[in-house]
Amino acid sequence: MSYIKPYQAEQQFMTSERCTINELLNHIDDDTCSIAKASVAPGVTTQLHAVKNTIERYVILEGEGEVTINHSQAKTVSYLDVVTIPAGIPQKIKNCGQNELIFLCICTPRFEQKNYINIESS
Repeated sequence: MSYIKPYQAEQQFMTSERCTINELLNHIDDDTCSIAKASVAPGVTTQLHAVKNTIERYVILEGEGEVTINHSQAKTVSYLDVVTIPAGIPQKIKNCGQNELIFLCICTPRFEQKNYINIESS
């Protein structure tokens, strides 16, 4: 078993959620946790969504944003703030800065697409 997974920038992809994701760690053999690097462009708000059966934690690495959890008033977040989103709770994040908003998304248990719920109206 390898204890180091090198970063692979070419595995970055755009999502329908309006953010770019690079799954740093998400494997069935380690189903207790997943880690992704997320990036949101200036002025963009991610899709209102929830992830059932999964707790999300955002660790802000760069930029400034506003996060809305469970339809509450938006709260400002910036460098090294940690945001915890309980399983199944609606949430979105907006980039309020001039540069990319970059954060780690740590999920427990690991993120699985089947648990993603789009709450945003079409």
